[in-house]
Amino acid sequence: MNIVIQQHCQAINWQEVADLLAFYGLSSLDANTQEQVFKRSYAVVFLLENEQVVGVGRALSDGICQAAIYNVALAKHLHGQKYGRLIIEKLVEQVKHCNIILYTHPQTVEFYRNLGFDLMKTGMARYQADHRTEMKNMGFI
Repeated sequence: MNIVIQQHCQAINWQEVADLLAFYGLSSLDANTQEQVFKRSYAVVFLLENEQVVGVGRALSDGICQAAIYNVALAKHLHGQKYGRLIIEKLVEQVKHCNIILYTHPQTVEFYRNLGFDLMKTGMARYQADHRTEMKNMGFI
């Protein structure tokens, strides 16, 4: 298995990104919108296997002191092989001078704790009306 790490948006198949994120319920945005989202992010990581997108992650940041990690997803056949950790490490490396926040599915809290993230006591969110019910059903709120 030959996994390539890419930290730029050139030559990415955006439909594969959209499909991977949709598979985990992380986003329902189409391929064109995903391209805009990732290109406007401060940091990106893509894992490619045979030129196919099998892992993604991105960070928003002011580039000085604050950052947030979003849209971390990894193809199921790569779970348990430290590729999820690799995505996070590559994103953190790009914003290492910042405080970093993220939110994750309730089932993956321990994964992020093991990577040095702390559970916040006062995190708040304001969702668009069409997303609020979905987030509640998935156990985020």
